[in-house]
Amino acid sequence: MIIINREDFPILNNNIIYFDNGATTIKPKCVVEAMNDYYYNYGANIHRGDYKISLKASEEYEKVRDKVKDFINAKSSKEVVFTSGATDSLNKIVFGFMKDYLNEGDEVLLTKSEHASNILPWLELSKIKNIKISYIPLNDNHELTLEALTNTINENTKVISIASITNVVGDVRDINLISKIAHKHNIILVIDGAQSVPHMKTDVIKDDIDFLVFSGHKMLGPTGVGVLYAKEEYLEKMRPIEYGGGMNQYFEVTGEVEYKSIPTRFEAGTPPIAEVIGLGAAIDYLQSIGMDKIYEHEKELKKYLVSKLESNTKVILYNKNSDSGILAFNLEGIFSQDTAIYLDHYNICVRAGNHCAKILKDEINIKNTCRISLYFYNTKEEIDKLVEALEKSDDLFKVIL
Repeated sequence: MIIINREDFPILNNNIIYFDNGATTIKPKCVVEAMNDYYYNYGANIHRGDYKISLKASEEYEKVRDKVKDFINAKSSKEVVFTSGATDSLNKIVFGFMKDYLNEGDEVLLTKSEHASNILPWLELSKIKNIKISYIPLNDNHELTLEALTNTINENTKVISIASITNVVGDVRDINLISKIAHKHNIILVIDGAQSVPHMKTDVIKDDIDFLVFSGHKMLGPTGVGVLYAKEEYLEKMRPIEYGGGMNQYFEVTGEVEYKSIPTRFEAGTPPIAEVIGLGAAIDYLQSIGMDKIYEHEKELKKYLVSKLESNTKVILYNKNSDSGILAFNLEGIFSQDTAIYLDHYNICVRAGNHCAKILKDEINIKNTCRISLYFYNTKEEIDKLVEALEKSDDLFKVIL
């Protein structure tokens, strides 16, 4: 098991057990301190000043781009665009690249277990371009199989856009093999890495990923910052969907405009400078632990959690076999939010609802669940407290009413 200094995470001093890491992670002191250092000591704008603290801010900001490049093993830092999060990144891909790339009748393949951020932009684009959106069937464990993917592909399929790990049932997809299948058919592969990049080693070269998105706040970093990775050949063809200061070389009253080179042309306006610097500190922290160790730790915790909950006849488990740190469950006959409110009485934080995967109900035959999403700072002792609270849930309504 990973041994960390829990004092690195001040929020844990508030006597909470935090099992909602799929929504956002808690932050170590080093991330907050890095952001405070920027605000206190060199809090100027970037790429625009000819004075020391502005040059310092620009340098620290661009250092993080290099850190991201190394973290996901991109070929070049030019392939790394800073955004406000995975949602923003996906919208930039859909409306900045795919809107020009796709034609009427072309098909995009998704699954019904995708997050709203990887479905709604495509649905909007389908209205504009009259493209077809299709859903790859999932198996009885709510998993995407290579056989189902292969059988769904047809001559009109131009894009596959899926999560590497889904956010409710925690399906871990074999992106390497999926990429081989996609590229065999000249299909572009878009990967939502919001639930995978924080938890396992990511290698965009090895897996031959065309586009990858993820958010800083799900990997110890601050909110308001994310990453769009794209192969350089695609990024060069992508149009900005935001225009303003910092992304142009010049413009004239005649309408003549020249935009800056990639990736700067996609970062209009003042970027989230402190947040990018905080993301860099988060990457350093994760690298110091090791992504392989983090993933193994989470799988061990998940196995322990399932073994404990299986003995409780009141608990319904929806994805006990998925190879991730995500577990969806309900108490029999109890609305998921009531369960979450009950657990909060014991200072245990879980998420309840549809988890922004509103059409997953078509696959698992239930609309709302409780979700436990683990991270490397969670422990078996915390799981024991959760299990104990659920075993005492006969008095649930006495507690919450």
